[in-house]
Amino acid sequence: MRIGIAIGRIGGIDGVALETEKWIAVLERMGHEVHVLTGELEASIRNASVLPEMAFSHPECIRDQDDAFFFQEVDEAELAERLERGAAVIERGIQLWLVEQRIEFLITQNNTTLPCHLTMGMALRRVLERTGMAALAHDHDFHWERGDRYATRYPVVRAIIEECFPPHLPNLRHAVINTYCRDSLKREMGIEPVVIPNVMDFEHAFARRDLFNRALPEALGCGRDDTLLFQITRIVRRKGIETAIELVHRLEDPSVRLVITGTSRDDWNEEYTDELRAQVADLGLGDAVLFAGERFDAVRGSDAAGRPVFSLEDAYAHATACTYFSRYEGFGNAFVEALLARRPIFLNNYKPVYWPDIGSKGFRTVQIEDNVLTDDAVDTIRSILSDPKARRETAEHNFTLGRRYFSFEVLEELLDDRLSQRSRAAV
Repeated sequence: MRIGIAIGRIGGIDGVALETEKWIAVLERMGHEVHVLTGELEASIRNASVLPEMAFSHPECIRDQDDAFFFQEVDEAELAERLERGAAVIERGIQLWLVEQRIEFLITQNNTTLPCHLTMGMALRRVLERTGMAALAHDHDFHWERGDRYATRYPVVRAIIEECFPPHLPNLRHAVINTYCRDSLKREMGIEPVVIPNVMDFEHAFARRDLFNRALPEALGCGRDDTLLFQITRIVRRKGIETAIELVHRLEDPSVRLVITGTSRDDWNEEYTDELRAQVADLGLGDAVLFAGERFDAVRGSDAAGRPVFSLEDAYAHATACTYFSRYEGFGNAFVEALLARRPIFLNNYKPVYWPDIGSKGFRTVQIEDNVLTDDAVDTIRSILSDPKARRETAEHNFTLGRRYFSFEVLEELLDDRLSQRSRAAV
C-alpha cells in the first residue's frame, strides 16, 4: 500500500517526530511504500516532500498563533479571511501531493489534535472530508489538556478548533498514545480510539560503547571512576530536573555527577535553566551537575570548534543510571530508551501515564510520588549505584518487559490491525 504521512516537522528530538520515524521504519518493513509531506525536513527521509506552509516556524503560522491566542488584538473578520486563505494554500498542496504520490492511506501526526497550526488542521480536515480517503490520526495530546494555552476570544477560532482539532469523520480513525487520552477523547467527543504506545527497536543493538563515544566522560570533564547519572531530556520545567539535582546533593557522594543533555532552546525560556543553576550554586554542588546540552544532539557530529558532539544514544552508553523525575508526560520516550539501553531509572510517578500504562506492568524502578525524595528512596538509589550486579539484573528484567510491551513488533501488530480494518472496509 502507498501510505502518506503528513507532519509539521520531521527530524530533531521532539517526541512526535521521533515516533513518526519509527512508524516509517515499521511500515516499510511491513512492505508498504511510505511518502512524507512535511513543513520542515530535518532528517534524511526517503520519499519526503516539503510544503513550507505546513511548518510551525512559517511566518504565517506564527502570526496566526499570535493573533488567535497570544495577543488577540486583530479584527476577527480579517483574521478569519487570512486563515481561510492559508488553509486553501495548504489544502491545494496536500491534494497535489496525494495525487502525485498516488497515496492510498493517509496518517496525520498530531497536526489535527493541537491547534498549534490552525490552517494545517483546517486543510487536513477538508482534504479528508472531500476525498473520503481512509486515514488514521496519530493523536499525542489534545488542546483541552493544555489549560488556557488555546483560549481565544474569537468565535471563529473556537469554531475551527471544535471542527478540526480533532476532526470527527467517518473515514478517519484515531490512535492515541495512552489510556488517559483514550478515555479523554471518548468523553469529550464520543470517539473510540485505539491505544498505540510509543516504541523502540528492541532487536537492534543500542547504547554500545565504541571508538567515537569512549572519550565522552573525558570530553565532559568527568573522571574514569565517576558515577554518571544522566538526565536525557530537554530542560523544561515539567521534567522535574530540580529533583535530580536534589538527589545528587542528598547522595553525598563526590563521585556522582549529573549530566543534563538537553537545553531550553525549543521552549525559548531560560528562566528554568537559571533557577536550576542557582539551585546548584546554593547547594554547593559545583561541577557535580553538568549542563552539557551543547555537547549532545539527535545525531553525532562536531561543533564549530571541532569538538565531538555526541548523540543521545552515546549518553545512554555511558550512563550508570538515568533520572526521570517528570511531573507530566504524554508517554515518556526517555523511559523506554532507558529500558532499551539496559540502564536503571529513577523516576517520579508522572501523570497521567506512568502507572496506568507503564509502571503497572512490573518494571523495577525507584519510583517517588509528587517529586518528594524520601530517605528510603535515596537509600535505595545509593545501594543500586554501588551494586553492579543488582543493576545488571534489574536492567535485564526491564529490558525483557520492554520488548514485550513497547517493541517494534507491538507497533507492527497494531498498525497491521488498523490497515486490515481499512482493507476490509474497502471491500
